[in-house]
Amino acid sequence: MSESTSIMEFSGTHQAFCDRWAKTDDNMCRHSMSFHLHNTLRQEFFASYLYLLEKTPLVKLYPVTCEYIKGEKQFYYRAQNFYKGVPASEEGMMGDFVAISEVDLEGSRQFLKKFVGPGKAGTKRALDCGCGIGRVSKGVLFPVFETMEMLDMMEDFILHAHECYLGDYADRVETYYVYNLQDFIPLPDRYDVIWMQWVACHLTDKDLMEFLRRAKESLRPNGVIIMKDNMARQGCRLDPVDSSIIRHLDIMKSIIQKAGLTILDTEKQEGFPEIIVPVWMIAMH
Repeated sequence: MSESTSIMEFSGTHQAFCDRWAKTDDNMCRHSMSFHLHNTLRQEFFASYLYLLEKTPLVKLYPVTCEYIKGEKQFYYRAQNFYKGVPASEEGMMGDFVAISEVDLEGSRQFLKKFVGPGKAGTKRALDCGCGIGRVSKGVLFPVFETMEMLDMMEDFILHAHECYLGDYADRVETYYVYNLQDFIPLPDRYDVIWMQWVACHLTDKDLMEFLRRAKESLRPNGVIIMKDNMARQGCRLDPVDSSIIRHLDIMKSIIQKAGLTILDTEKQEGFPEIIVPVWMIAMH
């Protein structure tokens, strides 16, 4: 799906958006809400908003993207609230698909090998973004890197990682960050690899772009950022329950390029059941 094809396919979205609001009885409500929604989508979901308008009912789209709860964007508040109910275990991290965990880890190990070694990224330090209990750190990153830093917004996950799950590997963690990724500012020239798995889907287009810009500045010479995430088969899809947005690979590439990064390689994760949304790995710097 090329960018030009995508735009042409959804070229009627603006008119459909206006037509739906034109049927609203309350003119004041119509104009104020439609303006606010359209403005917010254009800023926060600049690469995805045409698809969101086309596929998501406005009554669901407005609160998730425009409203705040306790001073936080509802998009992020809902995600944090969702993960409060997720157990700190491999089953919790993988949902109903814990059986494919090893397939996932092996795919990640093989992809990482392409970018680490002599003349490539070093092995001094890596950052695991959205680390959860440390499943990827333990299975992919610790065997390669001397030290690790781990970041997740859920303190319970971080505590379980340090106290139980990582075992002896915990001694090689330099820093744990209990942080929202959209607010995290990494130190410059610090990481050989920044790993982002199943976390980009929880950022708005704007916040993802801005984090990638900051992450690029934090890479050491020859360092790489590796993103691994669900990618929609077409367009994008918003899940209002856990506030995740699944984007087509082309949409994700456009965000990465807008952030000023160069894509080094992309690879689809093989060995997953067809029922699962496609998972792709993207290396960039």
